[in-house]
Amino acid sequence: MKRLACFLAGLCLFASIVRAQSTNATISGGVTDGSGKFVVDAAVDIVSDQTGLIYSVRTNASGIYFVPILPPGRYHVQVSKPGFKTLIKPDVILNVQSAIALNFALPIGAKSESITVQAGSSTLNTTDASVSTVIDSKFVENMPLNGRSFQDLISLTPGVVTQSPQTSQTTGQNGDFSVNGQRTESNYYTVDGVSANISSGAANGGPQAGTAGAVGASTALGTTQSLISVDALQEFRVSSSSYSAEYGRSPGGQFSLLTRSGTKVFHGSVFDYLRNNYFDANNWFNNHYGLGTTALHQNDFGGTVGGPVLLPGTFAKQHPSYFFVSYEGLRLTQPQAASIQYVPSIALRQAAPAALQSILNAYPLPSAGGITYGSGLTQFIQGYSLPSQIDSTSVRLDNTVSPRLHLFFRFSDTPSSVNSRALSALTATSFNTQTYTLGATSQLTDKATNEFRIGYSRNDATTSASLDSFGGATPINLGSALGNVTPGTPSSEFDLYFAGTGEADLSVPSSANQGRQWNVVDTFGLSLSTHQLKFGFDYRHINSPLYPAAPYVAGIFYSQASVVNNVADLALLDKILPSTPVFHEAAAFAQDEWRVRSNLTLSGGIRWEVNPPPTEAHGNDAFTLRGHLSDPSSLVVAPRGTPPMPRPM
Repeated sequence: MKRLACFLAGLCLFASIVRAQSTNATISGGVTDGSGKFVVDAAVDIVSDQTGLIYSVRTNASGIYFVPILPPGRYHVQVSKPGFKTLIKPDVILNVQSAIALNFALPIGAKSESITVQAGSSTLNTTDASVSTVIDSKFVENMPLNGRSFQDLISLTPGVVTQSPQTSQTTGQNGDFSVNGQRTESNYYTVDGVSANISSGAANGGPQAGTAGAVGASTALGTTQSLISVDALQEFRVSSSSYSAEYGRSPGGQFSLLTRSGTKVFHGSVFDYLRNNYFDANNWFNNHYGLGTTALHQNDFGGTVGGPVLLPGTFAKQHPSYFFVSYEGLRLTQPQAASIQYVPSIALRQAAPAALQSILNAYPLPSAGGITYGSGLTQFIQGYSLPSQIDSTSVRLDNTVSPRLHLFFRFSDTPSSVNSRALSALTATSFNTQTYTLGATSQLTDKATNEFRIGYSRNDATTSASLDSFGGATPINLGSALGNVTPGTPSSEFDLYFAGTGEADLSVPSSANQGRQWNVVDTFGLSLSTHQLKFGFDYRHINSPLYPAAPYVAGIFYSQASVVNNVADLALLDKILPSTPVFHEAAAFAQDEWRVRSNLTLSGGIRWEVNPPPTEAHGNDAFTLRGHLSDPSSLVVAPRGTPPMPRPM
């Protein structure tokens, strides 16, 4: 017991400062009189300048107030009590997950007399020791963002390193950022307080990191519109270290994003950004190889509208509602500079048997002036352009049921697609992400609050490819040409890998992966004298149906002689069965902020997580082999439910 007591005391003294994982902000502080004594039962009104909503609390027996459920935005704070003058502090800016302290000293006088203090000053977060960066919508509006995706802004956070560039070849399934040296799959994204780690990935048809909810949602281009479009973003916070007990699940960065809400006045915007190659110089590599300019067309357009929901009757006045709608569309034709690739030479095509000639003719023709190697391969040099598109829609509704209860609902839909090319193989990848979020924030009493969030999200990712006539190729069905005798659409590959020259690969992948996620989060706050207690739980359910290609067919040749003799050095035919892995994740936490003095707060907490092994929705669990690798005859499939082998002592 003594050891346990010491451990808990250590937690309270040395744990990092607490900040909620929800998007709401917190204001706390003390109210004193002119002599420095705490004022009990003083009225503290925090008024939103955007909606007019008033959050009212009173100081406790220690003269302390605490308001933990404030949506980020601009506020003014009013403190009053009979026998004292009223103090008003305007222009209080709250960012996502801010935790600020505002102390007031009430001068003696009539309550009707008011004094405005520190007008226009920004409020620093002096109660939080964590390392984080906040980017708001005003900052975003004034920054030139290529593609209107905020990846570049995330990299402003200390400890964050961009791992993969934003290009048309990026499918976004592996994550983009490393935080403090962690893997890119170690970051956790939330939008409006619920999980946004819903990327499923579609590369090669196999399970990706996103299958287990380890990667944040992204578009097929690898951009952030699947999380939230720039115009629907209120602000976001990236926390890179010093997490509180309310953080968990992932050891990397914590990315908290908040969407915009409507206000008491109507407002809107429209935009259209256009780029093309009419005034662009040709790429250096295109000039070097004597090729013309490849097409570039980028049209990024959309708009927003928000304001009050106008309903007749007194109900609408007593329970005001607000809406905000945003849309962004991107139509992009992205140029790819000329590069050297390898294709079968004309001589090899003519010498090959008839059974292989159709496959060899499915390659582009050799480039005029390209080097022809004695191995049977020759150079193909060509630039090209690839189309892609994004359509991102977001709708948010907010309702004030009462001054103590606020509800919101948000829906987003972001289909996207991108094409990539390798020789005459054109691959189309499409992502479609949809999210539904419902939230309730309630002030149960002057001392108790509760935040509830429930979210459902889904992501459908498909990859399909075909051969076309690019570069003079004669398109065929590669799977059929390789002798596919199984039903379904195959993933197929024909590869010429000649030593000393290079590789000529035709690859036609096919897959369809999905992600389905439920996330329920609830946080209860309680103010007791100088202690601010918080308790909560977080449950996440994920199932990820995976539909790989029917079979995988491949023929690989390592020499010109193998092609002429129609004898593949390596022939592959395998089958990956569809599966639906299911994940259950639960966490609970408790934490305390102890305001020892007006300038000293000690925080501590404890968190419990359980992540049982995944299962398969249809009972097709992955089996393991038991036995000794040194004796293959001893290897047997372990029956389902077999306990793990004991570890040697």
